[in-house]
Amino acid sequence: MRNVLITGASRGIGAETARLFAAQGDNVIINYFRSNAAAETLCREINSAGHKAVTFRADVSDSHETAAMFAYAEQCFGGVDVLVNNAGIAQTKLFTDITDDDWQRMISTNLSSVFYCCRAALPYMIRKHCGRIINVSSMWGQIGGSCEVHYSAAKAGIIGLTKALAKEEGLSGITVNCIAPGVIRTDMTANLSEEDFAALADETPTGTIGTPADAAKAILFLASPDSSFITGQVLSVSGGFVV
Repeated sequence: MRNVLITGASRGIGAETARLFAAQGDNVIINYFRSNAAAETLCREINSAGHKAVTFRADVSDSHETAAMFAYAEQCFGGVDVLVNNAGIAQTKLFTDITDDDWQRMISTNLSSVFYCCRAALPYMIRKHCGRIINVSSMWGQIGGSCEVHYSAAKAGIIGLTKALAKEEGLSGITVNCIAPGVIRTDMTANLSEEDFAALADETPTGTIGTPADAAKAILFLASPDSSFITGQVLSVSGGFVV
């Protein structure tokens, strides 16, 4: 049994990841910021199935709130063995229309949050000489997305952080990897029409659109003993959209 903290876990990929970890007997800390009702519903679902989950509201783009969340995890379970940095936002805008506030919010939420959470998680993992960190990037962090320059930059930063931290923490028994989802049906893609999804499916070698479970299963694998010799890698979960 491990203690798993998942940021942005109230919906979508994060919620499905929480379900999978709980189903295999792990303790789950469900982080959320605005979606209180969804987080509490998920927590009740997991606990009613005989597993253990707690919720914690924190804006992970704030280092103090992040530190408080990890202190709570230590109080509840002793520490965090598996960290899944999933929290993120998206925005579609022409580059010339991106404001200073847009840029700062995107970088803080999508990239700084990963830094803050990793920094808070590592002392416990280093002491135990064991740990798994899985970061959620995006295929746009790999290849860039038009009208999503700030989003692409933040997600590319996650990939750089993942690779560098993996090199630094390998001798401490900690692996650091990330997944790069493609088009996944979540709230983040709710603005897309069925015609949009159909066009994107046509561009995808598998001819399909991904689900939160597709991404969650990849995260679960990277946290498993089967991936102990894998670190610093980017696992594309995109149906071949990025090869």
